[in-house]
Amino acid sequence: MFSRILIASRGEIALRIIRACKELNIETVAICSEADKGARYLEHADGAICIGPGEPELSYLNIPGIISAAEITDIEAIHPGYGFLAEVSHFAEVCESSKIVFIGPNSNVMRLMGNKMEARKVAMENKVPVIPGSDSIVNDQQEALSVAHEIGFPVLIKASAGGGGRGMRVAHNDISLRSSFELCQREAENAFKDPSVYIEKYIEQSRHIEVQILADNYGNYIHLGERDCSCQRRHQKLIEESPSPNISNQLRDDLCKAAIKLAKSVEYTNAGTVEFLVDKDEKFFFIEMNSRIQVEHPVTEMVTGIDLIKEQLKIAFGERLDLRQKKVKNEGVSIECRINAEDPYNDFMPSPGTITMFLPPGGKGVRVDSHIYTGYKMPPNYDSLLAKIIVHQNTRAEAIACMKRALNECVIEGIKTTIPLALSAISHSDFVNGTFDTKFIENFLESS
Repeated sequence: MFSRILIASRGEIALRIIRACKELNIETVAICSEADKGARYLEHADGAICIGPGEPELSYLNIPGIISAAEITDIEAIHPGYGFLAEVSHFAEVCESSKIVFIGPNSNVMRLMGNKMEARKVAMENKVPVIPGSDSIVNDQQEALSVAHEIGFPVLIKASAGGGGRGMRVAHNDISLRSSFELCQREAENAFKDPSVYIEKYIEQSRHIEVQILADNYGNYIHLGERDCSCQRRHQKLIEESPSPNISNQLRDDLCKAAIKLAKSVEYTNAGTVEFLVDKDEKFFFIEMNSRIQVEHPVTEMVTGIDLIKEQLKIAFGERLDLRQKKVKNEGVSIECRINAEDPYNDFMPSPGTITMFLPPGGKGVRVDSHIYTGYKMPPNYDSLLAKIIVHQNTRAEAIACMKRALNECVIEGIKTTIPLALSAISHSDFVNGTFDTKFIENFLESS
């Protein structure tokens, strides 16, 4: 196994990786920016190195700085976590050329599947359904209008690169398409340094369901079941669960088989997530593949008992998967609520500042993944994720009851958080009945 790795991320995922490494006797070096310098989670690493100011482009996105830190600290591999450079194929390519193991798929696969337009083509070649839309990048408003009229409104304009819900806008008519098109291009350029966009039919009343896969370097592929990520705002997930409620076993099986087929077609390795939209008639459509660990990976860990970070490390080191599909058992129900430093009742306005009190929930079946503590200063430079509260119980009803209890126990003072929204959302009849879709949170906020 690796003797020492560099963690090229921050916050809760950096701490999550540190913990997995400790259990595998791997030393860790964590990078940090000046904004994160002194954060307590860094004390759990075997070393920490500051690589730049708080601005992401000067620190966590600074590839030369990260590679220099890796060379200085004599590491063997880099774990990118999620966000920042986790899905930047150029970063993986630089690691490869520097003889540093990138803990993820190789750069060629990342480049292919990281471009949503190219990934669509891969899906179509393998007869995996995709949403009707443009066959290539859409370059201007006139071309966008032509595609929209052909497939019919509403349509979704999507950045070809990146993820996280950025560079995506819905248009319901010609006027909104014209205004949204250039905005989407600018967002894509600012977020991903690539203004390329394409257009898809917007599927209303849809569910967002994703499949977790693992693949080693010896042709072994397994899936770990699916997660429902439909509870989201602005295309960013807020509540996730596994298994997905109220879907047929046939659909579940079809989604998992399609995910494995896509992964095999590009010779994917390490952990990955294949994402689908499912309409009200249980027709499913491939939307993208994420070539990294997901924020919501704990729900899969809870129902399978498999540590995904450890599996990533083992695969990257060159070990074969010990697991075979028949041995993967999904038991019980797990739900995760993301707790963000935002005011959900004021247009999700960011709420950076000092946490004057943090009391995490506990008890049977409750897991908290977080890097915060009383006195922690939430910087304004980064994603607003504070903590993830994850529960695991035998039934969905028990899991919802457990999550309500955990959310009520959790105390975060000094800043606004999304705890009140999460508590209200999981108590809503549509969530309890498992009849929600991707518009659930938006509709819930409009009616509250």
